[in-house]
Amino acid sequence: MLPALDGGGVERGTLEIAEALVRAGHRAIVISEGGRLVEELEALGAEHVTLPVGRKSLLTLRYIPTVRRLLRDEDVDILHLRSRLPAWIGYLAWRGMKPASRPRLVTTVHGAYTPGRYSAVMTKGERVIAVSDSIVRYIREHYPDVDPERIVRFYRGIDPADYYPAFRPDAAWRERFFAEHPTLADRWLITLPGRITQLKGHRDLLEIVAGLKARGVPVHALLAGGVHPRRQAYWQDIQARITELGLAEDITWLGPRRDLREILAISDVVLSLTRKPESFGRTVTEALALGRPVLGYDHGGVGEQLERVYPEGRVPPGDIEAAVDRLAQWWHDGVPSVTEGVPFTLDRMQDETLALYQSLAAERS
Repeated sequence: MLPALDGGGVERGTLEIAEALVRAGHRAIVISEGGRLVEELEALGAEHVTLPVGRKSLLTLRYIPTVRRLLRDEDVDILHLRSRLPAWIGYLAWRGMKPASRPRLVTTVHGAYTPGRYSAVMTKGERVIAVSDSIVRYIREHYPDVDPERIVRFYRGIDPADYYPAFRPDAAWRERFFAEHPTLADRWLITLPGRITQLKGHRDLLEIVAGLKARGVPVHALLAGGVHPRRQAYWQDIQARITELGLAEDITWLGPRRDLREILAISDVVLSLTRKPESFGRTVTEALALGRPVLGYDHGGVGEQLERVYPEGRVPPGDIEAAVDRLAQWWHDGVPSVTEGVPFTLDRMQDETLALYQSLAAERS
């Protein structure tokens, strides 16, 4: 269960586990409000039930009996909750069933949510998946009553068949992309992937670009991510700041992309600038697997990833000057190569998750 299937790391992870379940001969049923990824989900052989379980309204509680009925009628073995409001609906539906006949309950803590009773539902699983060591520490610090034996750490992962150092966009893609964006030719490209939200560090990016320009670096920044209707005011503030700093010719917003892999692959450096520690940076792993250098704030899951694969890319969180210094040095002296292989693979994540499901289902039977 999750709010919707419009895009993002949680949504992509849901599709990846659904794919693994179907491939192993199981049924995979996803409950969400729907979205552009439903077609892809169903093409994998999974099923989708459309319920607006992520709408922040008291009326959403009316779906508890519907979910409980679905769990009972479909004889569901595992209920996996991935987001707080849908988790409350799923948890209350599950708790109202007889213990002997209800599914086993799994939750995934995808981020360091604001601690409290509302977020505590993500620790209610009979097994609680943490997506990084930093999230394990977050759970233990803020929810000390959670038995450590219930917590398991599964990193998210990428498919090495899609993300590998020798990958290069084909000539047709390159020709089309640079024809659409002719100002990018002969520029040093830095890319900040992610939806346009206050958490992703777009304001920091603007200051970094201004700092690099002041040092003579022929930089051009790419913003790859969509803008939710509720974030329009923030996006307008970002655009105003771009104008104020005189960066209109140095930053390109690409919008939501289905060709993010290709964009990462042509980037000289990929950035991760979240002011709040992220639990795990999927695009960080994707970029590193493509052999692209990453500069990121050294906290949360991103700090873990960089420490293991590309420690040269770590800078103190929020330290604009350090980021500008490092990038300017890389432009002048050459960017250090990504030499370590990426250990965060899709197969591993799928295998670990299905093994957990199997062990819990076996206990249920």
